[in-house]
Amino acid sequence: MILIIDDDSAIRSSLSFMLKRAGYDTQAVATPREAIEVVRAMAPRLILMDMNFTLSTNGEEGLTLLKQVKIFRPDTPVILMTAWGSIQLAVQGMQAGAFDFITKPWNNAALMQRIETALELADEATRKEVVVTDNDGFDRSFIVGKSKGLMDVLNTIKRIAKTNASVLITGESGTGKELIAEAVHRNSPRSKKPFVKVNLGGISQSLFESEMFGHKKGAFTDATSDRVGRFELADKGTIFLDEIGDLDLSCQVKLLRVLQEQTFEVLGDSRPRKVDIRVVSATNSDLPQMVQERSFREDLFYRINLITVHLPALRERREDIPLLARHFVQTLCSAQGLPHVELTADAIAYLSALPYQGNIRELKNLVERTLLVCGKPVLTAEDFKAHYQSPIEARQTTSELTGMTLDEIEKQTILQTLQKYGNNISQVATALGISRAALYRRLEKFDISIND
Repeated sequence: MILIIDDDSAIRSSLSFMLKRAGYDTQAVATPREAIEVVRAMAPRLILMDMNFTLSTNGEEGLTLLKQVKIFRPDTPVILMTAWGSIQLAVQGMQAGAFDFITKPWNNAALMQRIETALELADEATRKEVVVTDNDGFDRSFIVGKSKGLMDVLNTIKRIAKTNASVLITGESGTGKELIAEAVHRNSPRSKKPFVKVNLGGISQSLFESEMFGHKKGAFTDATSDRVGRFELADKGTIFLDEIGDLDLSCQVKLLRVLQEQTFEVLGDSRPRKVDIRVVSATNSDLPQMVQERSFREDLFYRINLITVHLPALRERREDIPLLARHFVQTLCSAQGLPHVELTADAIAYLSALPYQGNIRELKNLVERTLLVCGKPVLTAEDFKAHYQSPIEARQTTSELTGMTLDEIEKQTILQTLQKYGNNISQVATALGISRAALYRRLEKFDISIND
């Protein structure tokens, strides 16, 4: 049974009708007193609760009722209903234990999606946890490792992937957050639909709306043709918002409205468009700290982190390093058509002991750089020592670049790497940690001529 608590009879009737059409049993009450009587007598599967009642307009009565409900039914998910101007109140409700919130007037499809997600997760929480294995149907492609830290992450992903819950993936740079986002998508009912990746750290404030929502020809000076935005491309699928902590405050407001209403407007076209998406975000920033500093919106924070998945740093899962190192060797040999390469025991021991401030990305670059430059069938610890750059050396290199612009630093780094590897594009791309296509784009950008 789904319990509806609202002093507005029209809202009670509307919600009851919508839910009954969807096949759910409902009970609707108008006052906090009636609500407490119901939750004392039975356990609703879900509660839809208004924050303001006839005796109150500041939400205090709603917050008090929420706390009372959580005392009697701590495992029952509660979705709060509030006006757009009272989102701060909804945030307080989330802090008090609410599952989610939605603003009035709501979008029926978006509300039903939230309700279904809440019910699925609540039901899943009552079932016995199942350990993720490689042969149980869970697709963990490209995710290498068997450490407890990684398996805990995969166990969480397995449980929540089939829901529509928004997921926030946290962890240091280079820990593999994008791979986890892809695993969420591949193991969800949306797996056959688009998985659209957006690096929010690379989108300027002026281009945010055009990039995310699209534009019509003539919408602004440089709009010479129509452009489809990322949200529209991701319709029915998953949108991955990487580096969400780098998003400008003004853009955070626009993003929040889309996530809340599941609608957006293309620049140059005032007609609202609906979109059905699952949102997975990632950051290496401390978002709770940013919320305290008011550099990240608290309401957006609660909207994107219904489920939080933290990826441990590589130094916290060292038992995965030998598996990862051998995986990178095998993958590169296959891609480059090279003969099989072995790693000696001392090589594995050396790799396993490094600090890895750059995490998996740093390990991958070190392994591939050493393999390509050495060209040996067996790699030893001495080979890796010769190509390892310590954090101290990295800081010294950085100090030499003081005063240069980012473009100048990037161009200089590419030129130095080209010289080091004799203009071999594959080796240069590997050393820089980018694809060949990305390297070619940078060569064109900086007008660097080269014979591949």
